[in-house]
Amino acid sequence: MPELPEVEALAGFLREHAVRSVVGRIDIAALSVLKTFDPPITVLQGRDVTDAARFGKHLALQAGDLWLITHLSRGGWLRWTDNPSAAPPKPGKGPLALRVHFFTPEGSTPAFDLTEAGTKKRLAVWLVHDPQEVPGIARLGPDALAVTEPEFAEILGSTTARLKTSLVDQSLLAGIGNAYSDEILHVAKLSPFASSSKLDAESVSVLYRAMRDVLADAVARSEGQDAARLKGEKRSGMRVHARTGLPCPVCGDPVREVSYAERSFQYCATCQTGGKILADRRMSRLLK
Repeated sequence: MPELPEVEALAGFLREHAVRSVVGRIDIAALSVLKTFDPPITVLQGRDVTDAARFGKHLALQAGDLWLITHLSRGGWLRWTDNPSAAPPKPGKGPLALRVHFFTPEGSTPAFDLTEAGTKKRLAVWLVHDPQEVPGIARLGPDALAVTEPEFAEILGSTTARLKTSLVDQSLLAGIGNAYSDEILHVAKLSPFASSSKLDAESVSVLYRAMRDVLADAVARSEGQDAARLKGEKRSGMRVHARTGLPCPVCGDPVREVSYAERSFQYCATCQTGGKILADRRMSRLLK
């Protein structure tokens, strides 16, 4: 799933390539992606693109008093093309969900595609007058790169949830997902299962600095990358996430995994839990 650094980079990419353009034809390949119907998405056609922004993990394109907002979910992505097909896509064919064409001041006619891999379709698009009309944005806590350390301490102290859960709860803190929460906790050398409200002041400060450093570094690495390269850039910078069985870059011990529901997270037992291997329900079932 694209998280704060990737969505920030996509917003920057759109500011560079789409702002000052005029919205052309909009092709809908998957009607289910649209979560609003009033105003109809066709009213964007002919409007000037005035800005692009990020709200948590939501990507937004502004055209005057309207906002086209996207949540890419787990399998979604934005793909930019300078030479899109002139023929409208066939509904239900392939990963394409929606295509937005543009007319640039230079006379070119690029487009971006919103695509989604996999069988579970969760990519969502809203057209609204105010971003706060999107339920997920209205529920967002403070942005992870804007929150102050005292605010961060107050957020952690307000919940008894495990650290891993707190970091990815968008109503507490906006922008962090599964991947960067793994990285932040590894840098901070804290257990994903530690209780948020029981951290001492020093640990809170260490976690706050780790969060800022990990996200700022990822944003810096993503800045200026075109949309096609962002996924690879994200993977290349990971220390423990999605690296199960590989050596921890700090201590050399194998990175371990805990699976739950449809997700999993990775950690280093030596660096983060004092050598304790965290309970993995999947493995527990296999051993019964």
